Parts: sequence; structure tokens; C-alpha cells
Amino acid sequence: MSSQHILSQLNQIEAKRICIIKPSALGDVVQTLPILPVLRERFPNAEISWIIRDSFANLLEGHPHINHIIPFSRRSSVRYWWSFLKDLKQRQFDLVLDLQGLLRTGIMTTATRAPWRIGIEAAREGSHLAYNLTIPDTGRLVPAYLKYWRVADALGLGETKRQTDLALSEEDLNWAKSKLSCQENRAPTLAIHAGAQWITKRWPPESFAAVGAKAIRHFRSNIVLVGTADERPLTNHIEQLLHKFVPTGNVINLAGETTLKQLAAVLIESDFLLTNDSGPMHLAAGLGTPVTGIFTCTSSLRSGPPGDQHELVSTNVDCAGSYQKRCPKRGPQNLCCMEELEIGRVWQALFRLITRHSAQRTGKAA
Repeated sequence: MSSQHILSQLNQIEAKRICIIKPSALGDVVQTLPILPVLRERFPNAEISWIIRDSFANLLEGHPHINHIIPFSRRSSVRYWWSFLKDLKQRQFDLVLDLQGLLRTGIMTTATRAPWRIGIEAAREGSHLAYNLTIPDTGRLVPAYLKYWRVADALGLGETKRQTDLALSEEDLNWAKSKLSCQENRAPTLAIHAGAQWITKRWPPESFAAVGAKAIRHFRSNIVLVGTADERPLTNHIEQLLHKFVPTGNVINLAGETTLKQLAAVLIESDFLLTNDSGPMHLAAGLGTPVTGIFTCTSSLRSGPPGDQHELVSTNVDCAGSYQKRCPKRGPQNLCCMEELEIGRVWQALFRLITRHSAQRTGKAA
């Protein structure tokens, strides 16, 4: 089906109740956020709901273009599922966008009984059977941020500026400022996120600490470590190494201490982020914080944030960008990408990032 035909069909829709199905992961949720203003412009009077994993729901609270947040528990009983699906049907959605494309979201889409059920070409596990319309050019090789933005293209609003809006309260922003207030005012603040869901995405903590130490020595950078509560042992290890490498360095460890909105506020207050391919990477990039992103088993072209304000570094091993959660190599070659992606290369990328943006700020100040 051609893009023009889909566009003509979508122009016929007069939806009063819209549902976005995008439960996870954090980075994908963040990259989906820019379509909300587009949906609001196209359907100014519609009620917009979003089905999201309960652990991420905090991020959407108070968003000006979301009327209803529908939290979804991934670990749930059959009874819960039955009640959840029944509730979706009763909401009488006119238009459903399944931007996840998995079996469970396909079931959700079918359960709504919405007359317009739209999905993406990258849909798997039979979820495509739930759709009566598929947005073109949304296959798995399309960069993730573009894949979701195709919704705007299909609605004829693809030229709209992409924007990542969050309803951050003054309390969240003041909390972040207070946590970082002890840092030196003129020195850049470097946030570091060394976690990731897949082991094949996790560049070694020792390497992160080495790069962080270089940033302290060269730029007198203040370091703020971020992550989940489960990542606290990882950040504790990096914190200890940083104190060992540069005893006078200013390091704050906030892993496990932030809500998602507080994390967003910390990333706004930070000048730069050094990170694996992860949700915080996309959150920082969406909020305008320049990123040095590290890519091992994933591709910076497919999974990296858009724009030329970032520095994305990829490994050069033969299985780079294979998207395998477990390393395909065995024996001494297991996770060889971590060693191949040398500390020096990542430091050079971070150095370029800080130097370039510092020069831009100096130029603006002058």
C-alpha cells in the first residue's frame, strides 16, 4: 500500500479516543514522545491514552497532550490480563497505534476492537495480524527515532519540529539543582550512565572510570553517576575507582535515588552524558544534553539519537551491531568488543564533545 494511499485514509479519520501502545523500553518510549504534539495538532479534541509499563508511567505524568495513562504490569496473572483487556475494549478507542509490535501488544490492539488499528512493518510475533493499516518505511533497519516519526509523516505533519516534552515540576528541577549544587560552578558536569539491560551493551565500569578520571584531570569535570537501584553496585564500583584515580575529584552517586522525572532533571542540569546505548542516552538527547554514546552490539545508525551535536562511538569487531543479547563468541573472544573499543577512542570522542560545545558557549557569551 502506497504512502499516499495511507495518507488519504488517515485524513478520513475523525478520532475522539486515541490509544498509543508503547509499553517499553525507556529509550523507545522517549523516542515516541515527539509524536504527541503531532497527534494533538491533527486531533485537537481527542482524548489521548498511552499504554506503558508501570515502572515507566512516572515519566508521562502531567504531560499536556496525554489524557489517560494506562499502566501495564509485565509480570501479571491470567486474571489480570483478562481484566486489562476487558478494560481496553470498554474504552471504545477509535484509533490505536501499536508502536511496539510484539505478541502482547498485538493482543492489546485486537482487544480494543478499534476501527483503526495501525502498526509498523517491524512488528513481530504475529502482531501484524491485529492491524488493518501498516505505516510504510518502518522496518527494523529504519533508525528507531525515524520509525516512530513516520506516524507524523503519515498524518501529513512530518515537517513539524520534533520535540521531546516532559512535565517536569519545579520540585523535580529544584531537587536536581540541590543535588548538584555542591559542584564547581564553572567546571562542566559530566553525567555517566554505565548500565544497560543487555550484558552485550555494557562497556566495562573500569573503562568508564578511566574516561571519567581523564575528564576530571583535563576539564576539572564534576561527575554525577546515574542509574537504577539494581545498578547501584556498578556505580559504587565506578565511584571507588574515580576516588582512587583522582582523590580530589568531585563525584556524586545518584543511582537508585531518582524517579524518572528526577533523572530527567539531573540530565538537564548536566552539561554532558557519557553512556552506553540505553534509555538515559535517549532521555538526555531528547532534552538537549549532548551525549557521548558507546555502541557495541547495537548500531549507532539504527539506535543512536538524531542530530550532529553528539559523539557516537562504535566497536569494529565483525559482529558489531548484531543486536544479540548474548555474545556469539566463545572462549577468549567472548565480549571482545569491550576490549576492542578502547578507552582512548571513547576519551577522544568525549574530548571532542566537551571542547566543541565549550567553544560554542564561549562564542555565544562573547
